Amino acid sequence: MNDKQLYKKMFKQALKIRLVEEDIIARYQTDKIQSPVHLSIGQEAVAVGICESLSDEDLLFSTYRSHAFYLAKGGDLNKMMAELYGRIDGCCKGKGGSMHLAAPEVGFVGTSAIVASSLPNAVGAAMAGQMLGKKGLVVVVFGDGATEEGVYHESLNYASLHKIPVVFVCENNEYAVHSKIADRQSYSILEHANVYGIETHQIIDGADFVNIHHTFSELCASVKNDPRPVLIEIPTCRYKEHVGPGEDFSGGYRTEEELAQWKAKDALEVNSELVAECKDEVLAEIAVSVEFAENSPFPQEKDLYDHVI
Repeated sequence: MNDKQLYKKMFKQALKIRLVEEDIIARYQTDKIQSPVHLSIGQEAVAVGICESLSDEDLLFSTYRSHAFYLAKGGDLNKMMAELYGRIDGCCKGKGGSMHLAAPEVGFVGTSAIVASSLPNAVGAAMAGQMLGKKGLVVVVFGDGATEEGVYHESLNYASLHKIPVVFVCENNEYAVHSKIADRQSYSILEHANVYGIETHQIIDGADFVNIHHTFSELCASVKNDPRPVLIEIPTCRYKEHVGPGEDFSGGYRTEEELAQWKAKDALEVNSELVAECKDEVLAEIAVSVEFAENSPFPQEKDLYDHVI
């Protein structure tokens, strides 16, 4: 597949994620969506670029802002929509909601609402995979705010100490709820990781999914050839509020001008011709998923303790 074909494939995947979330926004006020939603609008390129580099046998651990990674890794849209509706045919039988998606059949491990909680799980999975001789890679995605949690430091230290082959990906949108990174962190994420002996990289343009894919693929191949932990920081931008479907400029912590700078390099905002070419097919798929969700029954009392450990 040449770069032009790859671009179109990844563009369509990113567009699917955005249109799914725009559909969620349109339905959110009806109360059919049965959980809070942390939208990935603006951050799709990171998920698409990373997941294009992974196979089903590679494990991906994500955060509660997981719609983009779930879909990009190959998670079933029908099951995701049913999960948001709280229905029994959802990927977690309607019990997890937006923040707890899972698709183990494609290597997307269940997510959690607890900040940084996926990090030790990923390190443990990578260590187990190494001991068992598994070929798949383990990747864990987290936000910049997760680097302030104690378990982040414990995970980096342990992974470095035992040379565990895990790829840490910091999806840095520069905000933790309403707090700018400059108001929260006295350290550089990359420089700090170096203190633990972790090799670090930064992919500068978090809107360029093709470049993210190429760079990430090279690093993944390197980790498979020479097992070790690696940390990658990718700057990005969320367009919506921290949680929910709305705008957040009235909060005064960021400006519309700041967002406009990101949108100027966002392929989904700039390439209107390709949006028009792909949109109808994607919207038809979304319509099928909504019908699937609305026709799926709610869990019953007898289902309460199923799949609970």
